Amino acid sequence: MNFELSDEQRSLQEAARDALGRADTVEAARDALEDPSKLPNLWDTATAAGWTGLLVSEEHGGVGLGPLDAMLIAAECGRRLAPMPLIGHLPATLLAEGDELEQLAAGDKRGALLPAMPPTDLDDAWTVDPQSGLRRSPAPALSGGKVTGRVHWVPDATDADYLVAIAVENGTPKAVLIEASQAGVKIEPVIAYDATRQMAHVELDAAEGKVLGASADDIALAWSVAQSLIAAESLGAVEEALERSVKYALERYTFGRQIGSYQAVKHSLVEILRLMENARSLMYFAGWAGESAPEQFTLAAHTFRVGAGEALDYAARALISVHGGIGATWEHDAPLFFRRAQLSRRLLGGTGAAADRVAGELLAAAGATPAKG
Repeated sequence: MNFELSDEQRSLQEAARDALGRADTVEAARDALEDPSKLPNLWDTATAAGWTGLLVSEEHGGVGLGPLDAMLIAAECGRRLAPMPLIGHLPATLLAEGDELEQLAAGDKRGALLPAMPPTDLDDAWTVDPQSGLRRSPAPALSGGKVTGRVHWVPDATDADYLVAIAVENGTPKAVLIEASQAGVKIEPVIAYDATRQMAHVELDAAEGKVLGASADDIALAWSVAQSLIAAESLGAVEEALERSVKYALERYTFGRQIGSYQAVKHSLVEILRLMENARSLMYFAGWAGESAPEQFTLAAHTFRVGAGEALDYAARALISVHGGIGATWEHDAPLFFRRAQLSRRLLGGTGAAADRVAGELLAAAGATPAKG
């Protein structure tokens, strides 16, 4: 089992870093807290690089790459806090078909998955994130080719041309492709806490759509891919937070010594490194499973989500701490990484739900029987 990146994957990584480095997305993230229009539109960058069709076969106009390649791109986006709308778009391309799929792959149209969490050992229903609170809401309902329901905190829905809704009909999940501009679709843009996250609440009122041929397993795969992408974004942000922390620890002196020479600072930086390398290993495992062991991808993707979420939470806090008083100010970049960490760990079910799924998968693999009563 080889977890080393290929030369092509390293080139993909470097090309992504170069393309994203042409815009100061971190500075834009700060400006967007006061004026969301300050965020750069990176869709042309994604289209020109072929990222919009990363997971689509060449037969349908894509580039035919795998989950790990998509994760590498997402990690570079996370490093730059780039508002790249791939978390919603790429999973949608896994379920779309026909002319709409080719349009999505080419970047002529944008897509967004209206995600629904697959059943777990704790809940046998398909559910969506609630607008508030901890109790999850039922997925939209499908009847007569029309979808009705609400889905909250949907990544990248604001500018989407096609919505791929997960709706339930007679207990069976279906993927339904819906034109976002039609009557019966209401998209309410939401900016909460982290302006780099383009999100929306979506309300469907008997919205007509094209029922796709995706199976329940296909729909569950799209959910797991979304988990891996948000985890990869978190990993990229961890890498950047560590680089910034180490640089400042070497530059800043107090009482005639580099602050990096103090044990408390060294321990904090080493802990970021440990968490980062653990998350990177989990990303490679998820990428390998996506290509070679699909039956393990659910476990691998959710484990990666948990590890990367923990790593970014710690790294963002440490980034502020290492920079001292200046690190907590509005003018500094550190709070932007903290904002990204706290919102990322709550989206798409959150890291808590991901941990529950990991536990469920492991217990099922071990043949454990839950106690009754």
